[in-house]
Amino acid sequence: MTELRPQPQSAPSPRGWRRLSTRARTALVSLGVVIVLAAVAALLPVPFIVVSPGPTFNTIGEVNDVPLVEISDTEVFPTDGHLDMTTVRESGAPRSPLTIYQALAAWVNSDQAVLPRELLYPDDVTGDEVRQRNAVLFSTSQSYAIAAAMQALDRPVIADPVITSVVVGAPADGLLRAGEQLLTVDGQPVTTPAQVGDAVRAKPIGASLTFTVLRDGEEVDVEVVSAPNPDDPQLPYVGITIGLLYSAEFPIEFTLTDVGGPSAGMMFALAIVDKLTPQSLTGGGFVAGTGTIDPNGVVGPIGGIRQKLAGARGAGATLFLMPREHCDEAQGHIPEGLTVVPVSSLDEALVALERWQAGEGLVSCPAG
Repeated sequence: MTELRPQPQSAPSPRGWRRLSTRARTALVSLGVVIVLAAVAALLPVPFIVVSPGPTFNTIGEVNDVPLVEISDTEVFPTDGHLDMTTVRESGAPRSPLTIYQALAAWVNSDQAVLPRELLYPDDVTGDEVRQRNAVLFSTSQSYAIAAAMQALDRPVIADPVITSVVVGAPADGLLRAGEQLLTVDGQPVTTPAQVGDAVRAKPIGASLTFTVLRDGEEVDVEVVSAPNPDDPQLPYVGITIGLLYSAEFPIEFTLTDVGGPSAGMMFALAIVDKLTPQSLTGGGFVAGTGTIDPNGVVGPIGGIRQKLAGARGAGATLFLMPREHCDEAQGHIPEGLTVVPVSSLDEALVALERWQAGEGLVSCPAG
């Protein structure tokens, strides 16, 4: 007797699937692959940074109940209104990678800009180094603002040598710090940057030099051994650059933290002038602006002007002061209700504010 055994059966295909043509099945599989790839792409970082409007800070007001610009030991006058410095916000820095969809969304937003990350964070520079450099630039802008304001007010200015940068890998790297005030070299007082270079070159390569700096409020002696200069091996080199730190005859403190770069210089200078003069620079109005400044009061260009215009208007500003170089770049991106006045110097900014209060005509950048 023959035994009949059931034969294994393959799982039946869904009826709908069986009815699909080969072309339709291929299309569905392709769609699935595309969906998977899109999901993967959404998680992969792209080498771009999005720059968008950041917060504004009233330089004649307070931040966390503390005056942003604090002046003591001299007569200070009440202020009113706003003299806001503007900032930009970055997304996609080394510690916060950006996805392709975030970059595309920013690309179609006129208030944002998409930049190659290497422009702000080169491959040979770490994010921490960029932040440290921006902190030094922020501090330098405050020093220059004091010098420019004192000059505008015809008041004395004090200038002291300060270390503005330390070359990575140089003899001074890890020993001296950017931002430290330099008091003496080998016991000899220094008052100009040139004197520091002369002191280093006065000794042979490999000699030890003693730098006395002001560190955290205390005088500290630092020994640095010179090495051959990479640009001229016949000359000794320690790898520091020296600039001048400007101050007034009375304390002027800037209390804002976690902000970097040099672009607030002009607004800092205006705040100092406003606090040291009885006349109000704003007349109670809302003014914002941006621009670097040098010790002579010259206003220079900055980055992110379109984002700063949007941020200023969003905060409530009706007048915006900015470097003259940015008029063309700003065209078509000036928010409605914001008058944008280009200036080249602190004196021009002061004249513009005076005319604005008086209701006189201003030379402004075209809105469109």
